[in-house]
Amino acid sequence: MKLTAFVPFLLCTLLSAGPLSNKELNWYFVQHGQSISAPKEASQFIDKYNVYYVGDQSKKQIFLTFDEGYENGYTAKILDVLKENKVPAAFFVVKPYIKQNPDLIKRMEAEGHLVCNHSSTHPSMASVTDPTKFNKEFDDVNEEYKKLVGKDIPKFFRPPMGKFSESSLQKTQEKGYKTVFWSFAYRDWLVDNQPTHIFAKNKILGKAHSGEIMLLHAVSKTNTEILDDIIKELKNQGYEFKSLNDLP
Repeated sequence: MKLTAFVPFLLCTLLSAGPLSNKELNWYFVQHGQSISAPKEASQFIDKYNVYYVGDQSKKQIFLTFDEGYENGYTAKILDVLKENKVPAAFFVVKPYIKQNPDLIKRMEAEGHLVCNHSSTHPSMASVTDPTKFNKEFDDVNEEYKKLVGKDIPKFFRPPMGKFSESSLQKTQEKGYKTVFWSFAYRDWLVDNQPTHIFAKNKILGKAHSGEIMLLHAVSKTNTEILDDIIKELKNQGYEFKSLNDLP
């Protein structure tokens, strides 16, 4: 192709590509037996942006994660159970949680858990299109964590409410973070409408799968009370609990 023809061709190609979409999407996963896949709306681009929602599906490993929007009095007990069972976990925290619970953050870090970024103000990251505001959602959390423990926060990010866009995933990657969704979650965050122990155990154990990234909410009284039983039963089934640092 002659250069005079190539230049408008290249320009046309770039224009047709356009900016990445800011369309807000909601995370969910598709499970076919033991196989987990991403939502169809994101399947064409999600693998480009350091996104994790499941680990190695050929290994009986579980990655235990907790979201911490606020403290409901249960995290210390959760940490006790994790310590007793020698299980690592990741706690995704917002900036106010760090400020209001410094002793818990220090304990998480001291006991080998990952304290990870869940944004400063818990917005839909797809809605934060201003670059300065987007960066601030990450940086404010990191600064608060670094002020407390003396080092940068681990570079794992969970989008609040599971809301994202292709653009937000790219910008998250550009900041050096891995996006961590999940391959299991259930309705455990309603503090005034907690599931029964039997329901929760059946749900969690019945959906266990290789490479699982398990999302639990630490505000849940039920989760706290059944956690020891859940961990022991999953270990009995041959599952090993791993750190997000061990993701492939």
